[in-house]
Amino acid sequence: MPPSCNCLGGALKTLRPSPALRRELDALRITPRRTLASSHRPNTAITSRLVAKSDLSCLLRTRNVGQQDQGLVGSLRKPLLLSRPFSNSTPRSALKTIEQVRARNKGGPFNLTAAILFICTAGGLWAYLTYEKERMARKRIADQTKGVGKPKVGGPFDLVDHNGDRFTSDDLLGKYSLVYFGFSHCPDICPDELDKMALMYDKVTEKCGPVLLPIMITCDPARDNPAVLKEYLQEFHPEIIGLTGEYENIKDVCKVYRVYFSTPPSVKPGQDYLVDHSIYFYLMDPEGDFVEAIGRNFTADQAAKVISDHIKDWEGPLKKKDRWA
Repeated sequence: MPPSCNCLGGALKTLRPSPALRRELDALRITPRRTLASSHRPNTAITSRLVAKSDLSCLLRTRNVGQQDQGLVGSLRKPLLLSRPFSNSTPRSALKTIEQVRARNKGGPFNLTAAILFICTAGGLWAYLTYEKERMARKRIADQTKGVGKPKVGGPFDLVDHNGDRFTSDDLLGKYSLVYFGFSHCPDICPDELDKMALMYDKVTEKCGPVLLPIMITCDPARDNPAVLKEYLQEFHPEIIGLTGEYENIKDVCKVYRVYFSTPPSVKPGQDYLVDHSIYFYLMDPEGDFVEAIGRNFTADQAAKVISDHIKDWEGPLKKKDRWA
């Protein structure tokens, strides 16, 4: 028998421990090392190192061993070293039936929420790219129509409005302006276009506010004086501004706006006649630069959208005081 066992036997004979302590010592003598296996990880063992038999001889030689049986047994039961598991995460429960496997894999990598998010994202991206494409197209049109040094369309002029007041090209600055050339004795085309101008003005004002000046410049100054223009334009819209002047002044304005017009030669006083002229609405920006020409192929809704989009693209101020309020 080893020396440690002899020492332990002698100590037990001398001290005569209680029967409970004997049972505990017999259990420790039979199973000196215990291995606990984790229920979650079969390959990982938690080993508890118990007190070696050689240490029992020293513990049993101390005094008052009989009085401290319970404390001694409890200290012998406590493990001195515990190994730490590799992970604290709870393992996934195994699927037991084929129905559970099918239910788990039924949706695949996508589900209803992912599909809705994908559709919304794609729709938003498409709308943004479409808006940017249209905005860049409008910007390209506006930049191409501006001249270098001298504007391609538009320029300075000095005329008289339907109230008899002086009106120059400087009065167009600060707001967008929609300029149309016509005359009051036109039988059909001018009335149709002025009705369209009134609708365009109301639609743009509804969307963007009072930032548009509707202007009609006569191509027939011999018959369209301020009083005639004022009475004629009241039939279409009270905000439309009529401009007239001397024949040479009108001719110069038509030239800078690239407008063609002609009156028949040898017209007698009081004789009725028609004036041939270009039929376009000229959109000018708040700096007096030409933006875009709107022809007869545009409806009032289409033309109002074009004008409103250009106004929304404008980054400068629109703070001119409304003279005709």
